Formats: sequence, structure tokens, C-alpha cells
Amino acid sequence: MLTRRHIRVKVMQSVYAFQRAASDDLKPQEKFLTASMDHMYDLYLLMLNLLVEVNSVAESQLEKIQKKYTATEEEKNPSRKFIENELVAALHNDSNLMQLLEDRKLRNWKDDDEYVRIIYDAIIESDLYKSYLKDENQSYKDDRNIILDLYKEVIAPNDKLYDYLEDKKLTWLDDLPLVNTMVLKTLRKIEEGKEDFRLPKLFKDDDDRKFAIDLFRKTILNEESLGKEIEGKTPNWDKERIAQLDAVLLRMAICEFTKFPSIPVKVTINEYLEVAKEYSTPKSSVFINGILDKLVKEYQQKGTLNKVGRGLM
Repeated sequence: MLTRRHIRVKVMQSVYAFQRAASDDLKPQEKFLTASMDHMYDLYLLMLNLLVEVNSVAESQLEKIQKKYTATEEEKNPSRKFIENELVAALHNDSNLMQLLEDRKLRNWKDDDEYVRIIYDAIIESDLYKSYLKDENQSYKDDRNIILDLYKEVIAPNDKLYDYLEDKKLTWLDDLPLVNTMVLKTLRKIEEGKEDFRLPKLFKDDDDRKFAIDLFRKTILNEESLGKEIEGKTPNWDKERIAQLDAVLLRMAICEFTKFPSIPVKVTINEYLEVAKEYSTPKSSVFINGILDKLVKEYQQKGTLNKVGRGLM
């Protein structure tokens, strides 16, 4: 689930926070890094569960309307199409998802149910929902398509949901785009009539988890020597004028050049340029690319570029 780029972003945030902290103790920031990645998986599970909770509110609301003393004939016999949506039922019946929510004590939508109601209200007011109820056809494909469309058009862009997530975990807003992508991928893969679908793991393998910790530690522990590599490569910039985030990204990239033999040079450069475009100043990617390009040429001339395997230069 976590891509290497997102791991690099998490490490960047942790290195930046460490540099601004008063303590030289790595353990608290390393703990923050691990927690930040783990909390991303919590968000993924919660966004899946949100669909189940919205469906539950829909059923509860329908029951209330049916019990009204002055209920109309239409209110007494409302459409149950949305409530009986087969894709949402698959989520609700998935024992793996429900067990993970319980094990990780993720009760957000129970404790803050007003936000479930906010999403429910937004859904029933949408044209997507109204068209779905009017259509007499009901297939599993229709059920899946409406949930995908509602998630993309109504749930994902909801400003009040954004505010809630930001208040709960500061890192969740950065995580949300990737989490939304993973939620949609998961929903598309759920097959009709199949129980206990496979949820992705947080890390593809143990190497990715190790990469996150190693990159953080090696960047911090070699901060001074990595900084010296930059000196002289920025004739028009002194240390004070280099954006702090750019300095962090440069150190991390140089760390990968010199401390991670199996990562190709081109991969490292491309990854940090993309991170710089998203998180730093408008000119940062050009600035960083220029310095890294100079360093790679220098390492190649000296024969000190620490890479093993074919095609890694």
C-alpha cells in the first residue's frame, strides 16, 4: 500500500521535525515516523468503514420515516436499493476488515457519528444518489458503480470531512490522496458473492519497512558529512538561503546515492524531484536537480558512486 515515494515523504517529515526539535534523541522521532505510517493504514480502514456506517444511518433513517404517524404511502414503502447495496454489504460482512477495526480500536465513526450523518446528507442530496434510486435495474455492477461514483464525487472532496481528519491526525491530510486511491482500488476488486476479500498490507514487504527506518537513521546520523557534499555546489546560494526542506531532500538523496547500493541513481533523482514539486517551493525541483546532477557526475569521475548491480548508475 505504501509506495517508496510516500515512505520518502514520511521520512522527510520526520527528518525535518527532528532538525527543528531541541533534543538529539532519535527515538521519539523514529517512533513518530513509525506511528505516522501506521496511522495511514488506520485512515484507510476508516474510509472503508465509513461506507458501512453511512449505510447503517440510511437504514436507521428509513425506519424512522416508516414509523411516522403521518407517513405517506411512498414513505411507508421506500426504496431499499441503497440500503441493500451488495458492495457495501460485502464490506460489512468482511471478517478481516471488522477484526482489524476492532483490534486497532478504530471507533471514530461511532464516537463522532455526526460526521457520518454529514456524509449521508451529502449523498442523499446528490444527483448521483437520486438517479440510482430511480433506475429500476439492480445488478452488482450497478451497486459497485454507484459506490465508486459517490466516493469520488461526494465523499472524497467533502470539506467537513477534511476538517475532521485534519483535527484528528495532522498527517492524515497528506495521506488522504493515496488512501483514497487505495480505497477505490479495493472497492473495484471486491467480487460478487465473495467473502473475506484480501486487504492490502501497509508495506509491500519487510524491505520497505526497513528502508523507512534505515533512510531516517542514516540521514540523521550522517547529517554533517552529507551537508559537506552540498557545499561548493551552490555558488549562488549560501546555507541560510537554501530552503530547509530542500536541504533535507538533498541530504536524503545523497544518502541514497552513498548508503543504499541497490537503489538506481535515476530512481533516487526522479523520486526527490517529484517530492520537491509537491512539498517545497516552485523552483526547488530545478535547484535540487542541478545539485544532484553535479554530484552524480563527480562521483562517477572519482569512482565513488556506491552502486551494485547492472543498470544502477
